[in-house]
Amino acid sequence: MNVRAGIVARRRELVRARGHALGAAVPARRVHPLMPFGAEPFLICEVKRRSPSKGDIAPGIDAVAQARVYAAQGVRSISVLTETESFGGSLDDLMRIKAALPGVSLLRKDFLFDEEDVEVSWRAGADAVLLIASMLEPRLLAAMHRRARALGMEALVELHDQADVEACRALAPPLTGVNARDLATFTVDPLHPVALAAAIDWNSRRVYESGIRAAEDVLLARGAGFHGVLVGETVMREPRMIPALLAAFLPATRDFWPRLAARRRRGRPLVKVCGIARTQDAEIAHALGADLLGFVFAPSKRRADGKLVRELRELPVLKVAVVVNDADAARLDPEVDALLSEGLIDAVQLHGGELPEDCAKLAFPYYKAVRVQGVDDGASMTRFYCPRVLADAYSPDAAGGTGRRIPLDVVRQLETSRPLWLAGGIGPDNVGSILEELSPELIDASSSLEEAPGKKDEGRLGRFFEEIGRHEKV
Repeated sequence: MNVRAGIVARRRELVRARGHALGAAVPARRVHPLMPFGAEPFLICEVKRRSPSKGDIAPGIDAVAQARVYAAQGVRSISVLTETESFGGSLDDLMRIKAALPGVSLLRKDFLFDEEDVEVSWRAGADAVLLIASMLEPRLLAAMHRRARALGMEALVELHDQADVEACRALAPPLTGVNARDLATFTVDPLHPVALAAAIDWNSRRVYESGIRAAEDVLLARGAGFHGVLVGETVMREPRMIPALLAAFLPATRDFWPRLAARRRRGRPLVKVCGIARTQDAEIAHALGADLLGFVFAPSKRRADGKLVRELRELPVLKVAVVVNDADAARLDPEVDALLSEGLIDAVQLHGGELPEDCAKLAFPYYKAVRVQGVDDGASMTRFYCPRVLADAYSPDAAGGTGRRIPLDVVRQLETSRPLWLAGGIGPDNVGSILEELSPELIDASSSLEEAPGKKDEGRLGRFFEEIGRHEKV
């Protein structure tokens, strides 16, 4: 079922029956002065009581009290969800918040579908309106956008896919949002806005919407070039997180996730060749088409060092340091930390007992690897905040590089809600069947490509990439 389509159809029915204000006593003229929307740091905190995906979030909350909590912690931009049926909001919420906090800028977030919606929003006290590109014909979107700007409001134009980008290119809105949530299914992919933002080729401030669970998600968004972040459920439940979210508005520096997202190709997985310990192996893997190279900085026969990584500084491929920490680790390996700071390593693969709340403190950018023993590990994978989690085979003897595989029936049952990243025993002899059966977004191979630990076999590397090419889907 298309969730958004049902919400929009129901709202159209209500508007026909009750008018655009849906019974709210919206004044004939705007009462409060307009406030600029998007003051730095551009953190937009949302007031909403429930959602189709999460159900009740805070059903009895007083909208004004919640907005006051946000404002007291320095939030200058607040989103007010005014949709009634699925989100439990109303225009009364927006008007009451504006009356109580006239100096705060308010975004009316709803499924608006004509110019009268924009007019009513302005009269009710909104300083900005959300316009969802995928539910509006381009001419209507442009007319609503013009009307909002003519009234002095900002218009946040929300994009969901490449078709939205193409439809909005002529409009070139100066404020563009990209939603991590698919409004048809209400599933969230944190990497989706990162990938789509690269297609926005006009001058625009960008807002990352949905799926923000921790401060490190703000770091992800900022690293992908987003100016602002919209947070809903997380701050409704835990407004005490706001200072940490605000503190994460650092200058955007590391671009690992945007670069990785740009390498994704339909029908072909991303490929990481791990356990690189020789310059020639790195060069061959890159020439054959590796998207990432993994360098092990942990006790291993494949252990790399900073000298090797520095020798490869000009090799144009993403480089990942693989580290293994205990759950109580307080800092990253100093050698890896130096390589990351110098930009010689693009990201860190945390392959030990690291806890979700500690990962970004140890390294950023990073992704987590989880050693999977059974289907229950799918739930543990969802606890981590990084956009992707690598599923690796469990071995009591080593954290990785053992050549063991996760049983196929276990992989199929992993309910992680994210595209599959898979490691463990993948090589030339089985990569084809793995691609056919599981369609992973990323595959990670190491020991199956070696003639000896730390020494890749050129023939096996060649066959490995040949098999990937043979199973590429057009």
